Amino acid sequence: MRLDANIRKTGLIGHPVSHSKSPEMINAAYQKQGLPYIYLAYDVAPEDLKQAVEGMRALGFRGWNVTVPHKVTVMDHLDEVEESARLIGAVNTVMVEEGRLIGINTDGAGYLRSLVTETGIDPAEQQVVLIGAGGAARAVGYALARAGVQRITVVNRTETRAQELAARLKTWTETEGVGLDQAGEKLQGASLLVQTTSVGMYPDTEACPVDPTFLHEGLLVSDLIYHPRDTRLMREARTRGARVHGGLGMLLHQGALAYRRWTGQEAPTETMREILEEALKET
Repeated sequence: MRLDANIRKTGLIGHPVSHSKSPEMINAAYQKQGLPYIYLAYDVAPEDLKQAVEGMRALGFRGWNVTVPHKVTVMDHLDEVEESARLIGAVNTVMVEEGRLIGINTDGAGYLRSLVTETGIDPAEQQVVLIGAGGAARAVGYALARAGVQRITVVNRTETRAQELAARLKTWTETEGVGLDQAGEKLQGASLLVQTTSVGMYPDTEACPVDPTFLHEGLLVSDLIYHPRDTRLMREARTRGARVHGGLGMLLHQGALAYRRWTGQEAPTETMREILEEALKET
């Protein structure tokens, strides 16, 4: 790959982004397929989001990913939001078509693909407790609801936000939204716990989003965090006989779906996984 004036620009905006492994993963995919693209990460403070989005349009970006805390607010600065992203209420990927900024969401589909292929579960058999109510929770909740799970209980520190997300998902499945103080009670009858917050992410790796005594052997505990790959929540779940599922697969598959939208090519997922695993060993 030559870095010249014809290189096509893609990237990531978030705050912070220094921990992200997406540049290694996506650039390795471009190189594997010999595509004239580059992917860079940009730390954009919330107050600078509008200016950053307009700057990327002006600089001729092909597209970019969006991570916390911008997945919801970025929608205010786009020309169009695809229906699935609008229903989710969050955007994690932007496409540029003839100068128009189009918001899409690959998080939910990427998560569901990872969950099913790596664990073999049938979503239609699951009683879900979803921790968090931000952009990732919206995407994952939407994907699980549309996949036919029996029930989703949204648990969040701010109960009103949990109730708002539960109401959004009620179109497709039975839901409720509760505060964090009710997590233990709701986990008793759950079969799938999905952790979507940043609690336990590097460098605060000893943090745990729920009291570990609530975990039990009937659970599959799915933590979206991928750095570290083995979070404290996952370790606590394993010691109590629960199955675990980490966040690397979601990162891989949502990235592969964005890659296909930007380039028109199927992503080399095995190469991307190898690069991710190697990058995470080094940190």
